[in-house]
Amino acid sequence: MPAAFPKMPKMPPMPKLPKVLVGIDMGYDTLKLALCRGSSVRKVASAPMPKNLLREGRVTSPEAMGEFIRQTLKENGMRHVTNAAVVLSNETSYIREVSMPLMSAEQLMINIPYEFNDYITDELKSYVFDYAMLSTPEDIEREREAASDDHAPVMELMLSAVQTDVLNDMKHILRKAGLKLVKAAPALCAYISLIRHAEKIGGHTQEQEYCLLDLGFQSIRMYMFRGDRHIVTRVLETGLSVLDEAIADAMDVDTHLAHTYLLTNYEGCQNQEACVNAYNNLAVELMRALNFYRFSNPDSEVSDVWLCGGGAVIVPLQEVIRETLDMNIHQAASLTPGGDRIPDCYQYIESIGITME
Repeated sequence: MPAAFPKMPKMPPMPKLPKVLVGIDMGYDTLKLALCRGSSVRKVASAPMPKNLLREGRVTSPEAMGEFIRQTLKENGMRHVTNAAVVLSNETSYIREVSMPLMSAEQLMINIPYEFNDYITDELKSYVFDYAMLSTPEDIEREREAASDDHAPVMELMLSAVQTDVLNDMKHILRKAGLKLVKAAPALCAYISLIRHAEKIGGHTQEQEYCLLDLGFQSIRMYMFRGDRHIVTRVLETGLSVLDEAIADAMDVDTHLAHTYLLTNYEGCQNQEACVNAYNNLAVELMRALNFYRFSNPDSEVSDVWLCGGGAVIVPLQEVIRETLDMNIHQAASLTPGGDRIPDCYQYIESIGITME
């Protein structure tokens, strides 16, 4: 075996998160807050997002957002929390899982930016990069033992990139809200934390496949996992907004009022023909995404779907998804600590998961 391969990259110990932490998810139409202590959820709160405060995943006014968060914390009895974890929008952050040759930590930090060459079109120097080791020390040692002239040892990592000015804006927003930023990560990391927690407490195995559907306002995201390993994310560039439009046309109201009607099922509007047609269209797109995943992963036996996001509360939509995909449907609250006791847990999945180690 060649003897020149470097040792396992020496990583600094992962800093422990504060015991008490508020998770913040700035959604397109709703701000979600989750006050957590370790894996225990103490309190959740939400507030309608002021119009035009978010655009394409970016906060348009850090001052206004900071004041909005501060006021929401105050109104919901969360004034004494000082540390925050923030869910980064998919539009402002990138995440990749890669295999790289075994190298030192210093070499790794030099090479990581080049792994995003095909994803980031602007200057790499305007981004902050980070990584997490997916390979365990035992995996690395097995790789080293199997090394030969034809097989160089590799390590598996999760890489992340976020725009520097986005992180600076987040720090400014939280200072205005009276908080300190201690963690910022994409939604994907929140889901991984929840899956790991579910495996830790039992009932889920490392080989179990997970299909998590985030039924959002502007888009729907299908996250596929095997255990806590992310496989792929499929994005449907359509979301609950099409239901708002259908209700607005059928009931002759504006889309903002239609959104309220949708979530409260006012006058049974969720069962209107226009909505049912929209459900079917969304479910067909989800089926296409699922079929492509199965084609690309022929060994997949995925049979369970966990729902979160605003659409998780719409029962007729759930039924159409169940029938179209022919899969077992669960609420993502079942992956969340004490999820069955958290009101409207479906909308706090990301703000809870982001607070976890």
